[in-house]
Amino acid sequence: MMVTAPGKAPVGEVPRSSGTRLVDRVFRMRELAIATVFLVMIAVTQARNSAFLSEQGVKDLLLNATILVLVATGQSLVVITRNVDLSVGSTLGISAFAAGVHLQGGGNPVVAVLLAVLTGVGSGLLNGLLVSVGQVPALVVTLGTLYIIRGIDSLWVGARQITAADLPGGFVDFGSDGISAVPWPALIALAVLVATAYHLKHYGSGRELYALGSHPEAARLAGIPVRRRILAAYTFCGALAGLAGALYLARFGNVDSGTGTGYELTVVSAVVVGGVVFTGGSGSVYGAALGALLLTSVNSVLPALGVSSVWVLAINGILLLLAISADRIVAVRVAAALKKRNARHG
Repeated sequence: MMVTAPGKAPVGEVPRSSGTRLVDRVFRMRELAIATVFLVMIAVTQARNSAFLSEQGVKDLLLNATILVLVATGQSLVVITRNVDLSVGSTLGISAFAAGVHLQGGGNPVVAVLLAVLTGVGSGLLNGLLVSVGQVPALVVTLGTLYIIRGIDSLWVGARQITAADLPGGFVDFGSDGISAVPWPALIALAVLVATAYHLKHYGSGRELYALGSHPEAARLAGIPVRRRILAAYTFCGALAGLAGALYLARFGNVDSGTGTGYELTVVSAVVVGGVVFTGGSGSVYGAALGALLLTSVNSVLPALGVSSVWVLAINGILLLLAISADRIVAVRVAAALKKRNARHG
């Protein structure tokens, strides 16, 4: 089975099949389609509400997407390996509170962010070890750790709540300040996104994630360290969920025991809508980021158009169903292309 990572195949790799090339073209088209839908949606909203794309409006749009883009970037690596991490919402919540407790006690903001990232790394390592070494299905593992982490978070937090008044002013300001309409957290998310995409395209360890997701047994026979790659994907996903928790704290200045509840479903939706195939082996982090941007923008667009926010969940569900249907259509077309190719070559 061929690696479906974007970009040119390395020297010595078997030439890409017509089916693989078809997958790449379709998913590039999907990313273009998402970007087009997003731009049209923004243009229509701006035409109806001229204040929508003001400097503050653009800043709010980017800030709303930043947290989801970060977590979706990490989740996309896990999904590419044909796994999933349902504990990212709980990890985000407990990481945000860990950072908040440190800052509440007069701690250094940089140390608080590192503490949040390390908390996420611990969660990712636990998930990765259970899935890769323990050979337990990812859905079962991460559903279990979702509740375990949430339970620990609830016991630790209790009825307490960290507010902006408990945090250093500079840390809270960082969550909304930036360069003109572009906030600092959005720039951090963009840097992480570009670095991750570059690694997936130009490094063997990144391309191997696609090979693993395309065909785990073939990847193992080809000498790819399957367990190590799965562990790395989960650890990276946990680290980004921890970083997202720190930025969540800076953005909202408010953390309690319910922070991040249900967030994992939004993250999975963003990844799938963005073209990362849930059965692994295809998609890109740029697509996942576009999916996150589209889903979060719906939350801003509907109120600006005077539409009730109750439609947000329905629209997200429709987008998810459309994405899954598109994946099915791609699978059928690829199977047909490969069958035709094999028939031509006997």
